[in-house]
Amino acid sequence: MTTRTAASKQNPRIAQYWALTKPRVTQLAVFCAVIGMFLATDGLPDWRVVVAATIGIWLLAGAAFAVNCLAEREIDARMARTARRPMALGDITVGQTVVFSAVIGGAGMWILYTLVNPLTMWLTFITFVGYAVIYTMILKPATPQNIVIGGLSGAMPPALGWAAVANEVPMQAWLLVLIIFLWTPPHFWALAMYRRDDYAKSGLPMLPVTHGMPFTQFHVFLYSIALAATTLLPFAVRMSGAIYLASAVVLDAIFLWYGWQIYKHYTDLIARKAFTYSIVYLSLLFVALLVDHYIPL
Repeated sequence: MTTRTAASKQNPRIAQYWALTKPRVTQLAVFCAVIGMFLATDGLPDWRVVVAATIGIWLLAGAAFAVNCLAEREIDARMARTARRPMALGDITVGQTVVFSAVIGGAGMWILYTLVNPLTMWLTFITFVGYAVIYTMILKPATPQNIVIGGLSGAMPPALGWAAVANEVPMQAWLLVLIIFLWTPPHFWALAMYRRDDYAKSGLPMLPVTHGMPFTQFHVFLYSIALAATTLLPFAVRMSGAIYLASAVVLDAIFLWYGWQIYKHYTDLIARKAFTYSIVYLSLLFVALLVDHYIPL
């Protein structure tokens, strides 16, 4: 039995389409968007807007990831980490993926336009184009700074959530975008470092491959410092209070420790742990913002 046949039998068609949307990555993005919805108002946001915006943003994010899988199907097939994705295995065709992405993306746009507001729809659509086209098709194969330049599209969810409730994107929302923007390079480069052999096979110009490990390790630490400093800005501008500040300091201390370990005492195990912690870090940081918003000290 071939690998493709075995994977097909283990994964029914609906599961294959679900995998195209990269659900774990989508969940984190939508989570940050929902936090933005709650931070956009002093009270509780309209639950109907929250539900509609969550569904619409989720659908457009899933559509963007499906296009990503389509564009990178040959690259995914060369990498052990991604070789079992449906398009890499050939279990879903190009035409099926295009139709699937168009249907869920179109549905997401309709929901956001009619049930939320046009601003949120257009911002989410621009984010879709930024990730699926500018980052995936142009930047990622062209420059080792792809994750930095293209990181803005991945950092947009808090602004999308804020726009959904407030119909505007003020400075506070862009602070949250900036935090995710600076979080992305150390998060992704940690993965790229311990998967460097995989990325070398892929042909993508990832930083550990093009510039070497010491250079990447140093930049992970630099971005960790910049991120830690930026996470203090919500408190500095009185967007948040003591609960968030205390949480950010503790979370940043651990993040900086991992950054230092990667810089000075690198091992693949440390990079794996840093990558895993970075996901926990971002989630807890946004939870702290939410708790502080409703229980100010």
